[in-house]
Amino acid sequence: MKNREILACIQCGTCTGSCPSGRYTNLNVRRIVKDSIKKDISSDQELWMCTTCYNCQERCPRGIKITDAILLLRSEAVKKGKILPAHRNVCRFLVETGQAIPLDDKHMEIREKIGMGLPETVCKYPEAREEVKKLLKSTGFFELIKE
Repeated sequence: MKNREILACIQCGTCTGSCPSGRYTNLNVRRIVKDSIKKDISSDQELWMCTTCYNCQERCPRGIKITDAILLLRSEAVKKGKILPAHRNVCRFLVETGQAIPLDDKHMEIREKIGMGLPETVCKYPEAREEVKKLLKSTGFFELIKE
């Protein structure tokens, strides 16, 4: 990992104690920080359980940018072709539809009922979908999400 700031971690556990994901999964932020210093953790599934809520980063007594470090670790993992299937599916959906989260019929119906109409996304502006695809292609995104 290239983030030298992480070396200042005193392993106090504030990050892990602050983590809402850790309450429901086996995510242990402190272990990610510790292990990332001494070994390649790009294959660890825990790396993908972080919801990037920034609780750990906001509460760290040393001011370490923990969430940013996790995002960096994820980025490095993706460059190595290591990404969980569920995340790969989200990426494919983004490529296909121009958005990461589907807007299903049920929620469209609710939006219509309360007068919201289509959101300001590629749902409303289909021509923008092609622009999103061009942007993703120009950044090498397609290559990153290939299996």
